[in-house]
Order: sequence, then C-alpha cells, then structure tokens
Amino acid sequence: MTEEILEPELPIIDPHHHLWDLRPLVPAFPEPRHAFIEAIAGAAYYTFDELHADTHSGHNVVGTVFMECGAFYDASRADALKPVGEVEFVNGVAAQGASGLYGDYRPCAAIIGHADLARGDGVRPVVEALLAAGNGRFKGIRHAGAWDADPEVLGPPFHAPEGLYAADSFREGFAAYADYGLTFDAWLLEPQLGDVLDLARAFPDQQIVLDHCGTPLGIACYRGKQHERFDSWRRSMRALAECPNVAVKLGGLAMAFCGLPEDGPDKGHGSEHLAGLWRPYIETCIEAFGTDRAMFESNYPVDRWGASYPVLWNAFKRLATGHSEDEKRALFAGTAARIYDIEHVLDLPAASA
Repeated sequence: MTEEILEPELPIIDPHHHLWDLRPLVPAFPEPRHAFIEAIAGAAYYTFDELHADTHSGHNVVGTVFMECGAFYDASRADALKPVGEVEFVNGVAAQGASGLYGDYRPCAAIIGHADLARGDGVRPVVEALLAAGNGRFKGIRHAGAWDADPEVLGPPFHAPEGLYAADSFREGFAAYADYGLTFDAWLLEPQLGDVLDLARAFPDQQIVLDHCGTPLGIACYRGKQHERFDSWRRSMRALAECPNVAVKLGGLAMAFCGLPEDGPDKGHGSEHLAGLWRPYIETCIEAFGTDRAMFESNYPVDRWGASYPVLWNAFKRLATGHSEDEKRALFAGTAARIYDIEHVLDLPAASA
C-alpha cells in the first residue's frame, strides 16, 4: 500500500520502536506460528539501516526513542546485568545517527532499557550500569507485566508473572528505581489496567508511560469482543488519566494482539480504514489525557502486522485533523521530547523545517 504522505513537514519523534536480530530465534517457534511471531518474522533483522529506511519513507521523523525488547543482551555478564548489552548496542546506533552522515536525524536519542525490578533494592547497581552504558541517552526502563490466563493471547515469547506490578519484590525495586528520576514504561493488557493504576497511585511522583493505549485485545478468547469490552477499557483509561504522573502512547493498535485489523502482516489496508478502526481508542485517550500527556508511536516493526510505516503515520495524521497546530506538535513530537528529556532534538534544523 502506497499513499501520498500527509503533512510531510510536520516534525515527528517516534517514541517507541525496537531494534533486534531475531534470525536465530524465529525458526525455533512452533508451527503454526502465533500471529505476533508471524508479524515480526518478516522483519527478523531490524537495526540501523531498516529503521533509517522506515523513518525516511516520507514523513519528517527527526528523532526516535528506542524501547527495550530483550535484544543484544551481553552473554558474558551476570543475569541481572545482561540487559546492559542492549543499551550498549543501541547507544552505538544512536552515535551512528548523530555522526552527521545522515543529516539532522537522531535515532535512539532516548534509550529505554530493562532492569528486573523484582530484584528489589538490588536493582540499583543495574540501573547505574545502564546509565553508564547510555552515555546520557539512557532515560528509563520498561518492565513489561503483560499476562493473561489464556496462553494463546500472548503466545510463546511473553507471559510475565500474574500480578507482577503488585508483588512485594517488584514494589521494593520500583521504590528504589524511583530515586533516579527516570521514566518507567508499562506494558500490560487491557484486563490488567487496574494493576498499573494501583502502581501509579502508590508512586505519584514517578513518571509512568502506558504503552499501546493499554492494549485492548481482539485475539484468541477475546476475538471479536472489542465492542463489548470497550466501555470497560474506557473506564480504566479515564481512571488512569486522573493520575497526573501517567502519560499514554497512542499506537500499538496495529499489533496482532488487538485485532485492529484482524488480518496481517500488512495486508495493504489504507490509512483511512485504519483511522476508522482506531478512532474510538485514540480519541478517548486524547480526551482523557490531553495532548500534553499523549504521544503517537509506531511500535515498529511489531505494528507491521497492520500497516506499513508511512501508512501508519498517515492514519495518525488523519486522527489528529481536528487538533490545533500546537496540539499536533505535542502529539507528534513535543510530549515525547519533554517526557523522555530529548527536547534538543526539536532544535535541530530538520525539526523546524
């Protein structure tokens, strides 16, 4: 699917994408492959060149935020410190982008890594090692809590412990982590949104970013139930929005988990169709959180299930049509720049084009 790029000059900071090499792993997943694995199998190798190609496919992407995904861990380190390898790798990608060879473009200007908060106070040396590895670009961690009683929802790669965010060991680690003034990205599923609400209320000074509109579900036992579950999802999101320390990422709806669309990977749906599918979720989030606590995200290459990179951002631009220019700048770049502390990216010439 190719489309004319809408508002091609609008600066974008993509606040959520991954880098990985899954080529040694994908063949090991059982057949038939879970829809999530089917989506990423077509982008099993995704590093600087692949990211550069997507972010330069028509939209004015001036910078990005890398989101941890368990890639490039350092096998030589102790288990707790293995995630430092991911930040070291991504910092190299960021340095490549900042070299000036690729113009005023700053991939991975912020890096979100991983530390196991269930280690309690023992998470401190891990966070300090991540800070050192990031060389000023490390801005926070994500510790995913996604779980569902139906194992077919998430498939083989995931399954955090049930109730992770409420566990005593996790809360001890979260309290220690809060001392560093970094961000925390939360990924869990719509039926679990009460868990992140409790966490946000317990730590009102900790910046939390909820990924993927809270991940409404349309897969496995939830298939076809988006409409009947919408009111429950909306109540949860409005309750979260009452916590001033919570922001939301507007995206992830093209994941296979959400079923919006049901068919993929990238079956060629146009941006008008995708915007129609996503509108109830995106508009609810913006209404609840406001443009100063909401940011559009690509979640690439996971969201290639539903859309190509340029079509994805066209859909977002259609959804933002009714907003002012200032509100659009917040949704597409400003909110991400502020929350992830990379406002310097918006001072580069490409951002003011």
